[in-house]
Formats: sequence, C-alpha cells, structure tokens
Amino acid sequence: MVYVISKTGQPLMPTERYGKVRRMLKSNNAKVVRSCPFTIQLMYESTTHTQPVSLGVDAGSKTIGVSATTESKVLYESEVTLRNDIVDLLSTRRQNRRTRRNRKTRYRQPRFNNRIHSKNKGWLTPSVQNKVDTHLKIVENITKILPVSKITVEVASFDIQKIKNPDIEGTEYQQGEQLNFWNVREYILFRDGHKCQCCKGKSKDKVLNVHHIESRKTGGDTPDNLITLCETCHKGYHNGIVKLPKDIKRGKSFKDAAFMGIMRWAFYNKVKEIYIPQGIEVNLTYGYLTKNTRIAHNLPKTHHTDARCISGNPSAVSTGEIFYQKKVRCHNRQIHKSTILKGGRKKLNQAPKYVKGYKLFDAVRYGNKRYTIFGRRESGFFDIRTLSGEKVNKGSISCKKLKLISHQQSFITERRPA
Repeated sequence: MVYVISKTGQPLMPTERYGKVRRMLKSNNAKVVRSCPFTIQLMYESTTHTQPVSLGVDAGSKTIGVSATTESKVLYESEVTLRNDIVDLLSTRRQNRRTRRNRKTRYRQPRFNNRIHSKNKGWLTPSVQNKVDTHLKIVENITKILPVSKITVEVASFDIQKIKNPDIEGTEYQQGEQLNFWNVREYILFRDGHKCQCCKGKSKDKVLNVHHIESRKTGGDTPDNLITLCETCHKGYHNGIVKLPKDIKRGKSFKDAAFMGIMRWAFYNKVKEIYIPQGIEVNLTYGYLTKNTRIAHNLPKTHHTDARCISGNPSAVSTGEIFYQKKVRCHNRQIHKSTILKGGRKKLNQAPKYVKGYKLFDAVRYGNKRYTIFGRRESGFFDIRTLSGEKVNKGSISCKKLKLISHQQSFITERRPA
C-alpha cells in the first residue's frame, strides 16, 4: 500500500498501482516524503475525491492498536509500544538532585509555591502526560496520510475497589482500608498485628519498622508494598544477613488500571477539541462492545483487530501487513553519569548527535534488510537490531556497510506480515 498526499499536503486515497507510482517517481511527478509507511506527494494539481475512512483507536497503557478502514478494505493497521521508563528516570533524577543539594547546600529554605499542579487545572503526571501525547501523535500521523472522516476511541473504566472486594456496595466505597488511621504506617502496623512478619517476634526486638517489599522507587508507598519488620530483621535484610520468607510478595499493582481511568477523558476530550473543528466525527465506545463484535466475526484477539472492530468495519479485508512502532526517548539532558571515577571525576553522559552521519534510532539497510541503530561508537562500528531487539550478529557492524534509509525522530517503525 502506497499512501498519497496532494501537492498542497491534503491526504488522498492510497493506491496499490505500484507500477504507476514507480513511473511517477521516475518522471518527477511525485516525490517520496516518508519511507515507512511509504508515502509520496504529488507534484502537480489533482482532484481531491476521497472515500469515507474510519479510524479506530484501541487505547492502552502499554500498547495502542489503530486501524483505518473503509467499508470493504483495511487501509492502515499498526500496534504501538509506549514508553514505561519515565517513572524510573524521574526517580533517578530526583535522587541525583537531592544528592547534589545535600553535597553542596546542606540546608535551604523550603519552597512550596512552585508546584505546577497548583497553577494549571487538569495537570497530569509526566508519565501519564507522555502516554496521552503519544496517543494524540499517533492519530495525527495517520490523519496526515489518510483522509479520515470519523475517529472512534475505545477507553476503559476500572473500579479498583470492586476488583479488590467484589462484594463492595453503597457507602462501603467511602470506607477504605485505611479508615480511622492517622497514616499508612499506623495502618500497616495494625494490619500485621504489631508483629514482625519475618521472625514473628523471636528476636524480642520491640522496635518495629515499616519495610518496602519492592523499593519505593519502583513499588511506591501503597499498603500492598509494605510489611512490618522488627529493627533487627530490617537491618539484617539490608545488610544481606536476613532473608524474607518466600510467601512475602508485593500485592497486585493497579498502575495500568489507574492510568486508564485518568486518561479516559483526557485523551477523548483532546481528540474532540482538535478534530471536531476540522469536520471529523469523534465517537466513544467501550470494551464489551468491541469484544462482542470480535467474537461475532471470529477475529483473533490482537490490538489491531480490536481497533478494526472499533472502527466499525470488522469485515474489512486486511492488506496482510501491519506496522509495528515503538516510542523512544527524544532527548537525554543528563550531563554526567552517576558513577564517580578515580580522582573524583564524572564521565560525560551525552554523546554527539551525529556519529559518522548517523543518529540514534536511524533506520538503515544492511544485507537487503531494514534495521535500527541502537548503539554508536566513534570508531564507526554500530549496534544495529530489529524492533524486537534481535541483533544482526554478536559483534558490531561497520557504518561503511550501512545505507541510511531515514532519520528517525520519536518512533521506530517496522513493517511485518499481519
């Protein structure tokens, strides 16, 4: 499938007349504007007749499914993997910032009037905001190459308290597990009977601590991630002397469910705000409707087939290919690495933007196959892989054997059989 845009940048219907496209490119009547998905722009005035195209978006916290269809044919399908490293990066940045301030200015007057959520209504955490922005960017990229006339978004609403307690009802929703407790620590001590969960009181240590099963950096301060330990066991665990019983594990995480609840209206309202003024219809649907449609048409359970059902054309014939995309980091502003070298020196963390003319995540051709640059060295030997992370071989490849296909910006894209 070749996607076509007019001379003025307006998206037209895609074509499968590859011979005509080849002749147009050879005669300079068209030019290539994108290699994956392959998109051309006409260099002459043309008609702008199009068919109704419906775009279905299967929103998610880890993977997005999108499908653009007409009544009879699938025009575009893709699955996009979202970033899930932002919380860890922010925690590392906070750790480095506090270490630096403690090293240089041991105390400073606290400041509380510079919090952004107090200034902007509708503020979202950086991790959630990035995922919402990625959803919007995916929709924008598709509307640039296809004449979309309708957008349907599937979002989910999770009742986390119902998941924890299926019998909850009425006023019980206002009476959480921490009701009548001053703080989380007091609740954890009460829940565990004021007894060490490791030695069960055998150490005779009366001092009790609240311990994070997973580090606070990754697990947070939720009660499911906290247990009571006596000071003897707590210090022994962190010194590597004591091991916790195998039955002590962190409770189920509801991060993905919380994200879907937050982004449910944030994404949908933003899509309406952007595309309704452009004359594009925007609708909302739910997962149980998608499931019924998928089962009725005997389709496999994948993100892109769910998106096809959401688009309203589940019987549309697939082209036999799907685009897999991965959102990658655009910038790295950390100047130095955290590890301190001999002599109190710190190694620079930032590499040049271009090495031998190549950027990180550029699409290159090697041995008639498409790969992505995941690592570069000043010697000119690069680490190239597929989108799934499969390396070409155990070593590196000389940049002299590579041919640049395109400079990537924020998404790595590969075409694969459906």
